[in-house]
Amino acid sequence: MVVRVAQKAKLSSARRIVVAADSDEIVVACREHGVEALLTSIEHPTGTDRLAEAAHLLALGPDEIVVNVQGDEPLIPSRVIGQVAACLTAHTDCAIATAACPLFPQDAREFFDPNVVKVVVDRRGRALYFSRAPIPWSREEFAVNRDRLPTELPARRHIGLYAYRTRFLHEFPRLARDPLEEQEKLEQLRAIAHGFRIAVQDLGSPLPPGVDTAADLELVRAVWASQG
Repeated sequence: MVVRVAQKAKLSSARRIVVAADSDEIVVACREHGVEALLTSIEHPTGTDRLAEAAHLLALGPDEIVVNVQGDEPLIPSRVIGQVAACLTAHTDCAIATAACPLFPQDAREFFDPNVVKVVVDRRGRALYFSRAPIPWSREEFAVNRDRLPTELPARRHIGLYAYRTRFLHEFPRLARDPLEEQEKLEQLRAIAHGFRIAVQDLGSPLPPGVDTAADLELVRAVWASQG
């Protein structure tokens, strides 16, 4: 699965694709398929910490932009990787870029689902807050009906794809964990709490499903088979 993700990433506009893993088995599998791979520590508490070590091992310059693609996203559209990187390039005041897609009136179930992370942005496309709670809240509409979202509610589903400036990656492991991060279990809140800005790329539609369960795996295998 990790190899499939790397192959998708190679079709993007990225100059270099590297897998950072804490398993010899993954590193060997990648190299057997012509994918560059690094063995990193098993002690990292977050994926961002692992990415920071990889950036150090690769001796990347402080202004390089690195996109973190999770290894359980074998169906990720290659173009999206470039879109998130371009978003960070355009937002010179931001240390991070990520992605989101609209939640429509019929998406009320997802809006109220704590497993679906929501993001609220400002007028310049920068994240104000991420939450598992239903945000933004329509005080008047939700007092009457919660079966559908108000048409004018700017609700967005966060998509966990990130681009970072290497300078920030080197600083991230030294940042103290924040109570907001601890409560929400969302590491991007640590960056916001310490004053780092996050640009949000609106993708317009959700990404294909990742692999979190055995059922997800069978679904993705079926998709791959249908694509030849």
